[in-house]
Amino acid sequence: MVEARLSLTHDEHATFVWRVKLISWLSLAFMCVEAVVGVYAGVAASSIALIGWGIDSMIEGVASLVIIWRFTGERIHSDAAERTAQKVVAVSFFLLAPYVAVEATRQLITGTEPKASWIGIILALSSIVFMPLFGYAKKRIGNKLSSPATAGEGTQNILCAYLSVAILVGLAANALAGWWWADPLVALLVAVVAVQAGLRTWRGEACDDGC
Repeated sequence: MVEARLSLTHDEHATFVWRVKLISWLSLAFMCVEAVVGVYAGVAASSIALIGWGIDSMIEGVASLVIIWRFTGERIHSDAAERTAQKVVAVSFFLLAPYVAVEATRQLITGTEPKASWIGIILALSSIVFMPLFGYAKKRIGNKLSSPATAGEGTQNILCAYLSVAILVGLAANALAGWWWADPLVALLVAVVAVQAGLRTWRGEACDDGC
């Protein structure tokens, strides 16, 4: 990873830094909308999966800000800033899991049935389209810049797309078939995947899959 960074010219490095900051700002704007609409739709439908997904979008937004911080000013060439950003991004994964797991378990035990949420379905579809674009771009640039923090944040975006598919299945199952239990089960999946991704990012393994 260090060799990849050292092989870049000054202009190439500056270009990649500019690109990652631009992509981070764009993804931040998208995730702010996703977070507000997701939490609102989740509360309206009593859907813990949607609420958890909305909170996850907030956490991803914070992670985007961390990457912007990482590549601003003197921190651009700072290994210490990179390690700090990597740990903060990893911890951000862990913030989501406890709330989602507890609420999903409560919903399963009490049998609280969420309402159908067509707004949530539309939001999930948009996330499936856009989040992989952000995620793979960040992972590629993270590899070029030898930045596990950037690649880890890209992994968050890609996971968001995968989780959007799960959310979509759960919401559709509830809306079309009345399978209310699909919602909390999907929420538990969100919690498990978040913890796994956090551990990978903490260990700096975000680029191991050829990003």
